[in-house]
Amino acid sequence: MSAAGPPATFAPVRRVAPGAPFTWLALGWRDLRRAPVASLAYGAAFALMGWLIHFVFRHAYEYVYGLAAGFLLVGPALAAGLYDISRRLERGEPAPLVPTLTAWRANPGAFGVFAVILLVLLLLWSRASLVIFALFFASGLPSLKDLMGQVLSAAHWDFVLAWFAAGGVFAALAFAAGAVSVPMMLDRRTDAVVAVLNSVRALLANPLPMAVWAALIVLLVGTGFATLLVGLVLTGPLVGHATWHAYRALVGAPGEAG
Repeated sequence: MSAAGPPATFAPVRRVAPGAPFTWLALGWRDLRRAPVASLAYGAAFALMGWLIHFVFRHAYEYVYGLAAGFLLVGPALAAGLYDISRRLERGEPAPLVPTLTAWRANPGAFGVFAVILLVLLLLWSRASLVIFALFFASGLPSLKDLMGQVLSAAHWDFVLAWFAAGGVFAALAFAAGAVSVPMMLDRRTDAVVAVLNSVRALLANPLPMAVWAALIVLLVGTGFATLLVGLVLTGPLVGHATWHAYRALVGAPGEAG
């Protein structure tokens, strides 16, 4: 790996091979196996949040779709405890669940600002999702069963295309901002703006590996949703731990030569 020479105000950003995301997943799986109780507790919490959203909005599934997809937007912040587990394991320290629940306290100001950024993205996406539903079903929303039948039969391909295109824009923004920013804020006490800019720089320096990484995240999280959120108990922590290793691979040590 070679390092791209950054301005002095930023951490060095390394360039990695296109297959690097698979290494991150392997390392993430190792962390999950070393701290299964704490890791799977986070996965269970992710699944519980999904079931809660479904229960609360079960009669307004247009919100369920938007908020469920929004999980990809806020995921980086929700996984702070998983990054802390991986950091502790890396240092050879115990990684129990309870101390990691307040990992954000290591840098509360930065975590607060970043949470607001993600919240704004989530609210904008939820509103955009609702507007798309309203535009394509102006005569009244179909039932969930009817909608799924229409989507699967491609009768509303224009709706599917518009919904995924809009979601893709918001997901790309969240991915660029959060690819390595939360682990960096946790590990180096970096402020939110610098961490987000470093995350964007890491993506721009590694477009192909980061595209592979984004596709793997979508595949793993999508698998979790496709299994009625049960699979998210495993895939959520796996992605979280792997993200820590993505940060370690992409962001060089302070003072590292460019």
